[in-house]
Amino acid sequence: MNFKKSKIKYLYYFLLASLIALSFGAQSNNNIDNNKAKLTGMPVLQSGKWKAPALADNLKNPIKDIIEASKKGKKIFSIQCAICHGKSGKGDGMAGMALNPRPANLTSKKVQEQSDGAIFWKLTTGKPPMASYAKIYSAKQRWQLVSYIRTLGKKK
Repeated sequence: MNFKKSKIKYLYYFLLASLIALSFGAQSNNNIDNNKAKLTGMPVLQSGKWKAPALADNLKNPIKDIIEASKKGKKIFSIQCAICHGKSGKGDGMAGMALNPRPANLTSKKVQEQSDGAIFWKLTTGKPPMASYAKIYSAKQRWQLVSYIRTLGKKK
């Protein structure tokens, strides 16, 4: 790749990351009332950490063919998630470098120890700068993403 094309590519990623950060940054609210959050299903913030409500842990992945689901989830991940979370899910994607907070390392013990339901809930509700995927992807596709995210923990 020549220098000019490389420069344009990085400018594109920088602008994309800036747009993402600006569009979600204005919505950020770190002063959520945790009692209200538990009742409404909104994100629970504990010491600045994003925690799904306990009811999310009761959600079970309804997909039986996990291997096929993770293949489909990988396709969605490469289109939607890799730009911020990186190709291997370590939170080192090009657009993610400009975000605050930085994207989660999906291979980490912290993420992998969460229930499938908690990860599904986070994909569904989002929390700036991460978008909600409830209107973008079907529930089945979000479960496929959960299935793929599980494989990332095994690839360390």
